[in-house]
Amino acid sequence: MFELVEPIAAVTFSDVPNEAFLALGMRNYWDGYFAGRAAPLGLAPAEVVHAVFYNFADGEVARHIPWVWGKITPQEAIAMREQGSAAALRQVIGKLADSPGLVQVADLATRAAVSAPTEGRALYAGLRRLAVPEEPVARLWHAATLLREHRGDGHNVALVTHGIGGTEAHVLLAVSLGMRAEEFGRIHHLPKAQLAAVVDGLRGRGLVDAAGGFTDAGRQTRQRIESLTDDLAAPAYDVLSADELDELIAGLEPIANAAQTIDD
Repeated sequence: MFELVEPIAAVTFSDVPNEAFLALGMRNYWDGYFAGRAAPLGLAPAEVVHAVFYNFADGEVARHIPWVWGKITPQEAIAMREQGSAAALRQVIGKLADSPGLVQVADLATRAAVSAPTEGRALYAGLRRLAVPEEPVARLWHAATLLREHRGDGHNVALVTHGIGGTEAHVLLAVSLGMRAEEFGRIHHLPKAQLAAVVDGLRGRGLVDAAGGFTDAGRQTRQRIESLTDDLAAPAYDVLSADELDELIAGLEPIANAAQTIDD
């Protein structure tokens, strides 16, 4: 489900929403990112957004929050994000946007998305309080975003449970992709000494070997985190019958495949 939901939700990080935020006075991509994604939390301070988002380096959130709220309100950011994301999704999936089956897929996804537990899931809970869009493409994007952030909140729980910090999580993801930490896009800009210290810490815990790859313990730890993340995400889909879940999967596949091209 993650592989089907993620490409649909992730259109919100593409050019169309970004350009809309820039037109409203955002200085760069990251201003729009934080305004749109943090908006369901209201006027939360940078420290709270940093804690909820979990994996940004210290100080990164504070470069954007609360500055963006001097240019746009959370309510305006929510509306702009929905409009831009729906437009981006409609653009990338083409004729699928007007296909008869999309309404049913959006309805099934929404049933799952609004049924998940909110306890311990701050960002998902913030999104749950928002009105569900009536227009089917926007509704599908909204549902995918709810499911994505519900899973993301659970992933943070899994990382905390295993003692993996935010920057450490990115380093381990880089390792899983066969990359060095300084090559990985989300953290490559950090000072080399800082990244080296994180890698050394993971090496000292026996998770990374001298060559910068996974040890057996590191590989097992990552697998446990991913498995726990899956387990914590699963209750969102309990409201659907087996047949409905199969129908949702079949309906999402062509949409997710088309949306995937936005990053290709």
